[in-house]
Amino acid sequence: MTRTVEAWAALTVVLLVPILAAATSPYLAWRSPFYIAAGFAGIISLSLLLLQPLLAGRWLPGLSSMQSRLWHRRCGLALVGALVIHVAGLWITSPPDMLDALLFVSPTPFSAWGVAAMWAAFAAAFLGLLRQRIHLRFRVWRLGHAGLAFITIVGSVVHAMLIEGTMEVMSKTALCILILVASVRTLAKLRVWDIRRR
Repeated sequence: MTRTVEAWAALTVVLLVPILAAATSPYLAWRSPFYIAAGFAGIISLSLLLLQPLLAGRWLPGLSSMQSRLWHRRCGLALVGALVIHVAGLWITSPPDMLDALLFVSPTPFSAWGVAAMWAAFAAAFLGLLRQRIHLRFRVWRLGHAGLAFITIVGSVVHAMLIEGTMEVMSKTALCILILVASVRTLAKLRVWDIRRR
């Protein structure tokens, strides 16, 4: 019981520290409410990306396999919602910049990584919602879903690391490293590349 509480307390700290650090950023001064909301939606999206592999790999103590799957779906939907808010807020703030980003013609390198990650996240969520309808074998479906999720994670991490903005550098770097480690360990544990029948 003590280890469970300690694990959840540590996870809570890891998820909250980047958000709280960003709240003290001088970059927030004189920014519009839409820009601030968009920025924090992006930070929350990054935090949710740590939860997703932890839930998929059933690493979190105190949760059954069924509960982990349920919360994985819920976090996936929350991630899509946060991404929509992130993009919508930036669109309201600067439509021309967002249009350039969505068309992959933006001069800022981080934009392309972010847009690629966004579309991969939407596609992964789409596969998750339609799993029962598309009649793919589970292992094939899982490989596609995990592949899109990994593109989302890599794209999001590069996107976040290239931006010099609201997020504090050390907490952002630590969060991104943890996301990558959790993702790789989960992929290795689930052996998603093995689609052979057993």
